[in-house]
Amino acid sequence: MKKVIVMLCALVIGLSAPAFAQVKIGMVIDDLRLERWQRDRDLFVNRAEELGAKVYVQSANGNEQTQIAQIENMISRGVDVLVIIPTNGQVLSNVIKEAKIDGINILAYDRLINNADIDFYLSFDNEKVGELQATALLATQPSGKYFLMGGAPTDNNAKLFRQGQMNVLQPKIDAGDIQVVGDQWVDSWLAENALKIMENALTANNNDIDVVVASNDSTAGGAIQALEAQGLAGKVAISGQDADLAAVRRIVEGTQTMTIYKPIAALATKAAELAVDLGNDKAPDQNAVLNNGMKDVPSWLLEPVAVNKANLKTTVIADNFHAEKDVYHQ
Repeated sequence: MKKVIVMLCALVIGLSAPAFAQVKIGMVIDDLRLERWQRDRDLFVNRAEELGAKVYVQSANGNEQTQIAQIENMISRGVDVLVIIPTNGQVLSNVIKEAKIDGINILAYDRLINNADIDFYLSFDNEKVGELQATALLATQPSGKYFLMGGAPTDNNAKLFRQGQMNVLQPKIDAGDIQVVGDQWVDSWLAENALKIMENALTANNNDIDVVVASNDSTAGGAIQALEAQGLAGKVAISGQDADLAAVRRIVEGTQTMTIYKPIAALATKAAELAVDLGNDKAPDQNAVLNNGMKDVPSWLLEPVAVNKANLKTTVIADNFHAEKDVYHQ
């Protein structure tokens, strides 16, 4: 409604409407300290600007109260659409209610925002991410002692990854083939937190761990530091996610078993296009619907890809996600 009024005012005073038609996007990101979100930001902003939009970006650095304040700041700036990568998808319902009062549309980017009036959700099939991780680890180590390392407990995706992992692992656990020797969640997905957790897990189990089900590359990196200190790197199978450069190098070196490549360019580009549609009050195409506790949210889900040493060149390198010279230190 506010855009219609502005455009009418422009016509009345003799100005051209297109000058007022630029979509203003507020992009509020969980934590730009992580390589993953830096990539998303750059790709999103580039595509949105190609489409004529103006993008304002802020990072909460993993602090949910900071993120709420940043969303309030975006509301006061008069953005048309908010693109939110939530730090905590459980605590944003009130500030989103404020945004909706001002006619701002909401796109939840990669992480679902629960119990809130959001307009669209874009992500990957996150249960499938967990299933791919667990399947790859079972192929490497079909029995033995497994340590479960979840992501941030405030991240809805972390729960979906775990659900997917357990879809695959639970039958083996029930059969007695796998013994779960620990289960910890890593605050803020930070490597230093994962390092401490892994150190404690190794101590508690006298270094007798065969597999670490790490839910992303940052936590895998922290865990591998602890394994290296005990001479176990490369001997313990470990998963990851995001295909960070450090992770794919570890895969080449043999200290990390696999990662999940999520074609970020496709995600960020799609998000920018969706945001511009939402900013123009257009209903975007959807290929899924997910309930967030308040409503059935129109969604678009992309397919993740399992990556190991055998298919690095045909996935992340072929897509120019990483240069071959960087992966192989050439």
